Amino acid sequence: MKYGIYYAYWETEWEANYIPYVDKAAALGFDALEIGAKPLPDYTAGQIAALKSCAATSQISLTAGYGPSYEHNIGSGDKAIRQNATEWFKRLFWVMGELEIHHLGGALYSYWPVDFSHPVDKEQDWKYSVEGTRILADLAAPYDIRLGMEVLNRFENHLLNSAEEGVRFVKEVARNNVKVMLDTFHMNIEEDDLAQAICTAGELLGHFHTGECNRKVPGQGRMPWKEIGDALRKINYDGYVVMEPFVRRGGQIERDIHIWREIRKDITPEMLDMEAKEALLFEKRVFESPSFPAANPTVCTGG
Repeated sequence: MKYGIYYAYWETEWEANYIPYVDKAAALGFDALEIGAKPLPDYTAGQIAALKSCAATSQISLTAGYGPSYEHNIGSGDKAIRQNATEWFKRLFWVMGELEIHHLGGALYSYWPVDFSHPVDKEQDWKYSVEGTRILADLAAPYDIRLGMEVLNRFENHLLNSAEEGVRFVKEVARNNVKVMLDTFHMNIEEDDLAQAICTAGELLGHFHTGECNRKVPGQGRMPWKEIGDALRKINYDGYVVMEPFVRRGGQIERDIHIWREIRKDITPEMLDMEAKEALLFEKRVFESPSFPAANPTVCTGG
């Protein structure tokens, strides 16, 4: 497995200069930095070259995440929105190719967060999303980009809420570069058994996000990390494990993630760095060591 962290752990806005976080991720011992995809289509040649050079110098792999805006919804029932999304993703994939980013994950099949003040039709939205994801997959394939269909909780999206739905969707799309993406925060809300959900995804699991149930860094809460690690080993998962904690208040990130209280008291840059490093060491212990203590040794039952 390769270990990464999402840049927004240190940020309050979705758009940022990623270069300092590349250096930070390397200094803390990570293999990868996950960046936000939204600004990438507007990058100049100079910005592309600078970020690519920084990642190469720091020996950090880049992955990307995106919760598509309403106008980038490839699964929209509105043809004009689908066409606009297609053109936007074309440019994104070209920039990702230049940056040698080979993974893009998120609610790529829809938009985020869904506006539930309007009625939703899951069956029809599913149909459009499958068709749109096939288009994205074919556009991404020439750049060797894998697309992770992130399974989200019911409060943020209505299409993929469980590993079972993620697998069914990916199989229906039927493209080799489209995979299931799981996130322990969302799994904690929706799944009866987190380890079994990982086993359900099995060989289709293409990307994995980690964080506690209250979005602290791994190891500071009650997630069943031993069982999660056992399940990842059981399915021979060798992809990225990217922690995606959100603990800072302020800005658009606070509003979108709904951080209405001080998750961590007296936050300083030094504390954020220290806790990220400790969480990385914790993940490596629990995911790579079968001897890590567990309350329940049963994993992947019936799988």
